[in-house]
Amino acid sequence: MKLEPSPDISKGKLLVAMPQLNDPNFRRSVVLICEHGSEGSLGVIMNRPTEITVSTLIEDFPRVSGTDCVYAGGPIARNGMLILCRGDRDYENHPVVEGVFVAKNIDALKTPGVLGPDGEVRCYLGYGGWGPGQLEAEIQSGAWSVISSDSTLIFDADPTVLWSQMMRRLGSSWAFYASMPPDPNMN
Repeated sequence: MKLEPSPDISKGKLLVAMPQLNDPNFRRSVVLICEHGSEGSLGVIMNRPTEITVSTLIEDFPRVSGTDCVYAGGPIARNGMLILCRGDRDYENHPVVEGVFVAKNIDALKTPGVLGPDGEVRCYLGYGGWGPGQLEAEIQSGAWSVISSDSTLIFDADPTVLWSQMMRRLGSSWAFYASMPPDPNMN
């Protein structure tokens, strides 16, 4: 049985990994859905900063604002980079949520002021991907919860506590997990 894309799942929404999701690629992750449709879904893990700086990977990349670290975006195409931008103009890029888009042209981002005065970028190595119906099945099995997002949550939240914050946002029945150690055996 093929599952049709759910109206609850759409680009710009967040997937919050539920405690029973043990896949090491996504355990305790918060994923921003950048694309969702009949062909499947694509997203980036928002709470996995690395020690790699953007400047070590992209020569002459301007320091717009925000973090200079690269994030581990997911297990697929880890040698490819996806760049999320927050700005007042999208320059025919790929919009994800109001004020946030995926850059299609890295060279265009190197132009001073291209994102406006408050522009920011976040760089992700790799991404998460799901085939047609796969994400819907994972949500139905309880692996993920879907919640709304906005540009401030994407760019301003502290990635080290983002998963815990989202667990609290899901309500009191899930708030307990927000303080759970990454390895419950270490309790």
